[in-house]
Amino acid sequence: MKAAYYERFGPAADVLTIGDLPDPTPAIGEVLVRIHATGVNPSDVKSRGGVSVATEMPFPRIIPHSDGAGVIEAVGVGVDTARIGERVWIWNAQWQRAFGTAAELLAIPSEHAVRLPETTSFAEGACFGIPAMTAWYALYRDGPIDGKTVLVTGGAGTVGRYACQMAALGGARVITTVSSPQKAAHAGAEDWVNYRETDVVDAVMDLTDGAGVDRIVDVDFGANQAASLPLIKPGGVIAAYASAAVRDPALNFYPFMFKNITLHMLIVYQLDAATRRVGEAQLTKWLEAGALSHAVVPGGALADMAKAHEMVEAGQKLGTVVVEV
Repeated sequence: MKAAYYERFGPAADVLTIGDLPDPTPAIGEVLVRIHATGVNPSDVKSRGGVSVATEMPFPRIIPHSDGAGVIEAVGVGVDTARIGERVWIWNAQWQRAFGTAAELLAIPSEHAVRLPETTSFAEGACFGIPAMTAWYALYRDGPIDGKTVLVTGGAGTVGRYACQMAALGGARVITTVSSPQKAAHAGAEDWVNYRETDVVDAVMDLTDGAGVDRIVDVDFGANQAASLPLIKPGGVIAAYASAAVRDPALNFYPFMFKNITLHMLIVYQLDAATRRVGEAQLTKWLEAGALSHAVVPGGALADMAKAHEMVEAGQKLGTVVVEV
């Protein structure tokens, strides 16, 4: 099979190789997926660049990317043969594994290949996995959101854009923060605040008649903590999935405590199986209904993988870079 892989950390153009590797075979409980499209997440380029948690290569050779979409071509022992020919979206492919979706074939545990409805293209399925599951979990882990007000910070990001849509689908009022009118249009929320031109606390308080918000889906907890404190209602929830600007923030403990706040730090790699099933079922219903839109940024073919990684690193794209396999 053809695959993109690297054997050392470094710049994409220096370390990413496109070459032939042996075809994988599905082990017990696994499926073999013919990959049609692979999504490039920020975590993928950070891992390849050696700027993530790992300080040294966890495996001698790595095929990157957690998200992708394709068709099941074969199954291992213990997997229903009826799954052969099924269209699937894939997530968590490269979590603690050497081989991800940047290849023509992938052998992966069956539970990580989720049925992809005909309403959704392979390219759209490839940008779905981790961002969409993160958005769903951040919103719904703490119960229904119907009638609540949800603040999504960074609504133009891959997680934020899905969160804006899913919050609205759940009956919530959505407010998001963005850095430009163009990004506001991309996020799709009716109420938005340009954090570069407006004081976020004042603007959100004006939009809510001084009430604040019930939940915050937060792209950068440390950077936003000072604004989150006055904005979150007593008994509210802050679901934070990153804190890149301030990686080790000092928690303003007592002011949050006296508002009875739940601070939920989440990473979907660690979701338990039962929660994943609930999330997958809800996401599938939305896909079948055509209720979600997907922001696909064409990233070329496997031969263009280094350029696709560089597009993500540049930070100028709106959506998920997807490489056709």
